[in-house]
Amino acid sequence: MKRTPLFKFHEKHGRLGEFSGFMMPMWYKGTIKEHMSVRNNVGVFDVSHMGRLLITGAQSADFLDFLSTKNCSDLTQGKSQIALFCNESGGIIDDVMVTSLGKDSFLVTVNAMNKDSDLNWIARKRGEFDFRIIDLTQKVPMIAVQGPRSVETLERILGRGISSIAKMHSSWSSLDGKRLLISRTGYTGEDGFEVCLFENGDESEALAFWQRVLDAGEELSIEPCGLAARDTLRLEAGFCLYGNELSKDVKPIEARLQSAVEFDGRRFVGRDALFSQSRKGADRLRAGLTVLERGIPRKGMKIWRENEEIGFTTSGNLSPTLNKGIAMGHVLPEYASIGTEVSIEIRGRKVKAEVVGLPFYRKGEKL
Repeated sequence: MKRTPLFKFHEKHGRLGEFSGFMMPMWYKGTIKEHMSVRNNVGVFDVSHMGRLLITGAQSADFLDFLSTKNCSDLTQGKSQIALFCNESGGIIDDVMVTSLGKDSFLVTVNAMNKDSDLNWIARKRGEFDFRIIDLTQKVPMIAVQGPRSVETLERILGRGISSIAKMHSSWSSLDGKRLLISRTGYTGEDGFEVCLFENGDESEALAFWQRVLDAGEELSIEPCGLAARDTLRLEAGFCLYGNELSKDVKPIEARLQSAVEFDGRRFVGRDALFSQSRKGADRLRAGLTVLERGIPRKGMKIWRENEEIGFTTSGNLSPTLNKGIAMGHVLPEYASIGTEVSIEIRGRKVKAEVVGLPFYRKGEKL
């Protein structure tokens, strides 16, 4: 079982569990407390289990343009974007974050469960492209600081420049003479940052930075947060999770990720299949669902419209913010419209639910 450089803290303070081959904290003081800390104040997550790939070289942008569903050549330095790796049939191999670090240099953040398969896919598709790839996952710890008081927390450590970083942009900073990459990105639906410790990679330095964040946020009611809260936060925000909403059997249009696909004259892997589906339409669509009766939906439950089975849930939980059961699922297109009344089969009982718009929660607004 793999461990991140912050494992000693997790082992001492958290409830541990396996995730994507890593021993990770599921929670510390409790999922709801940690979830609401991020919604109302600030929380800190160890996300070092996620894959971080550095792609550099004269044709690095050209290769990423070919491999992914979005144009990477036009990214200005410090800009980030969500893109997809798809196979020739249009199925999603992974959803990734691509950040330009400057000319011919990109940081690609991938899902922990897919990192090795992504590397294999890159090796299969690299052809004659001239680039170099370096796996930074075990060398560069990554910590997420999320919530409405995340700016204030990091400014206490790194200074006032943090607030000037735009959403979906990154900037280099330094601490004790060592470089940090600060990205205003995240997976919670709140303002926040992901910090890559490019030159603070060993265990002692990672633990020291983690403690600095906790100390800086102490007066702001910061909480260390585990993966359970990370999951409920992303569900409320309507974000997809690979292995749930996304897989090789799901195309971007079915997942309602059209914004991550650009048909701009480029030739990229899966383009023909995706373009064909964009013209004829999808056989299923991702939908948001709120439960109207008592019951908590989970992954893999059947969705019904009267006596017709119309789909299945891909994620589900009790929403700590809304205090009701919510879910995402794949349903037949004719039942994906907002306001459609459906049922979710929970433990053998059909529980009334309704199709709603996504996200369930938007910063400062409950939908």
